[in-house]
Amino acid sequence: MVRLELDQVVMRRMKEDDIEIVKALIKEGCEGTENRLILHILTRPLCLFILAVFSSILRCLVHSFILALAIPVFLLIIFLKITMPRSTGVLGSSRPSWDYVGSSYRGTEEETLQNPYCRISGKTPGSKKPRRRITPKDKELSTENITPEREQEAGQVWVAECDGEIIGCVFRESEKRAGIRRICRVVTGCWYRREGLGRLLVQSLEQREREAGAHRVYAHVPYPSKVGEAFFRKLGYRQLGEETDEEEYDKERKMETPERGFLGHPLTKVFYKDL
Repeated sequence: MVRLELDQVVMRRMKEDDIEIVKALIKEGCEGTENRLILHILTRPLCLFILAVFSSILRCLVHSFILALAIPVFLLIIFLKITMPRSTGVLGSSRPSWDYVGSSYRGTEEETLQNPYCRISGKTPGSKKPRRRITPKDKELSTENITPEREQEAGQVWVAECDGEIIGCVFRESEKRAGIRRICRVVTGCWYRREGLGRLLVQSLEQREREAGAHRVYAHVPYPSKVGEAFFRKLGYRQLGEETDEEEYDKERKMETPERGFLGHPLTKVFYKDL
């Protein structure tokens, strides 16, 4: 862990040169979460019942208890690995897919989020190290057929930069309802966790959306992520259905449905906060 000076963090819109770095940050951030989601699904009662039925059938064919038990589990894991949404593991649903990252840099690239720590300390954040330049190889990888529809679906990506290094990012999904925003991903570098960076990114984005007229923000958290749940609860978010009247809950549930996987098991929990 590296001691991070939050007043030196610059939060700005992602640029084209940042695409590959942000993708690498996403891969690092969701490492291990996919396996936890698979384990969560495998331990659901209905899934266990189906596995037991197939194991009983195989037991008569292969005459081996171990193989009859292992083969259905192995095949189901392979199926889940192939079919599970690629965005799962980072906050958010299957749309926008993280492959859409490259569509999100367009717009006013010099936009920045306010950093409240700068006002407190009186310091001005700076950049001491040269930013990584995109290489010809990276440019070839990041070349995408970006259509207006794809760009609209991609939403916005804001990155946190300190001393010329991108250390975190937050994704805001495209606007689909007036006054409603969705934070679909929050990722911080492994060396900068538990330093307040994630809180800074979310709260700064909330402030910007509040000034833009938004009155509610949603966040979809991977189902078995206790850390993600605790993080958003500390920021004042509540799970959809808590302290909400039944009529409003039914209405919002139709608009903010948790992402579901094999046999309809939920993969995410929906949290919200009124601004």
